[in-house]
Amino acid sequence: MFRRFVVLITATLPFAVAADVRVVEEIAAKVNGEIVTRGELEKARKDNEQALRAEGVTGPRLAETLNQVNANALRDQIDQLLLVQKGKDLNIKVDAEINRELARIQVESKISDPEKFHDYIRENTGMTFEDYRDFLARKMLSQRVIGQEVSYRVANFPEVELRKYYDEHPTEFVRKEQVFLSQILLSTEGKTPAQAATAETKAKDLVARARKGEKFSDLVRDNSDDPETAKNGGQLPPYQRGMLVPQIENIVFKEKRGYITDPIKVPQGFLILKIEERFEAGQASFEEVKNDIQERLAAPKMEPKIREYLTRLREEAFLQIKDGYVDSGAAPGKDTRWKDVAQLKPQTTTKEEVASRVHRHKKILFIPIPGTSKKTAPAATPATPGTAPPPAPATPTAEPAAAPIKQ
Repeated sequence: MFRRFVVLITATLPFAVAADVRVVEEIAAKVNGEIVTRGELEKARKDNEQALRAEGVTGPRLAETLNQVNANALRDQIDQLLLVQKGKDLNIKVDAEINRELARIQVESKISDPEKFHDYIRENTGMTFEDYRDFLARKMLSQRVIGQEVSYRVANFPEVELRKYYDEHPTEFVRKEQVFLSQILLSTEGKTPAQAATAETKAKDLVARARKGEKFSDLVRDNSDDPETAKNGGQLPPYQRGMLVPQIENIVFKEKRGYITDPIKVPQGFLILKIEERFEAGQASFEEVKNDIQERLAAPKMEPKIREYLTRLREEAFLQIKDGYVDSGAAPGKDTRWKDVAQLKPQTTTKEEVASRVHRHKKILFIPIPGTSKKTAPAATPATPGTAPPPAPATPTAEPAAAPIKQ
């Protein structure tokens, strides 16, 4: 199950260095002032081999595939740096997507305890939770840039072709029953009975306002006591049957899209849920999946377009590549040699300095477990949407919440 989200890792990772040894890390390339080191390339090669072996690739086929992949190691590092830099220039935000992916993994792992989930990530990826989140950020930012800057240039397929694919591949579009929710949480933790009664009155007022047509995401932003989901309009990850406590599941799986619940009493306070979308189990309709089919059919045409785009980014970038290293995606005619070979030797850095740059992360709140906290909800308890656990030193701020699975 976990292998589904383990990919060939080309992200920049820190290097463990003994405290009494100062090892100099060789710089292989500079991309608009950001560096690629020899250690990063070696780490990428090892990760590539590990991923291929995990997929069952062995013998001559493994050697051949590794030769092909490793020949592009520097190219891939430069590609990602250019895409991430472009994403930042375009002000693309991916925090919500990262949180949804981590929520999905956490739900599938059935681990609600934050520390145990961190250990699970480390055991299955070889990365700390912070590094894995950073890896996801770079990966998703790269994908968003490609989707925004390249995908629209690929011609759309006529609907008759989309319909033909749908009819010929029915098993690809069978899904489980699931519901998408947004939440407002009014906390009563640490409050007196009188304050709790005031919170309940406020919850009832918010329900009335939402049902009269006030924008739910605005009510979330202005009133919810869950800071993580409040930043994203209260959005929660999708839930399937069996993931939520019966008190909530019996409501949200029988009502229609747009339904707003009465205030629900949970351990943390009062919860208001809105059903953003609900899908029945079975065959997805053509209208629901035609955009996905469009992407599938366009994929073979995307690769050359992506490489054209990356070549343009190289043409616009300031690149320097050290002798002995090859960018297999180099822009034709662009001079990427070190301009002053005499200055090459000082163009090195220590692994400690590399690690310090990599780890300039903000602290985050751990991805919230709806309705649970380490103090109040053991792993075996079904999920109740609600607040996140206390802050843990980790990565950029989390938004959507994850839920433990009923066991």
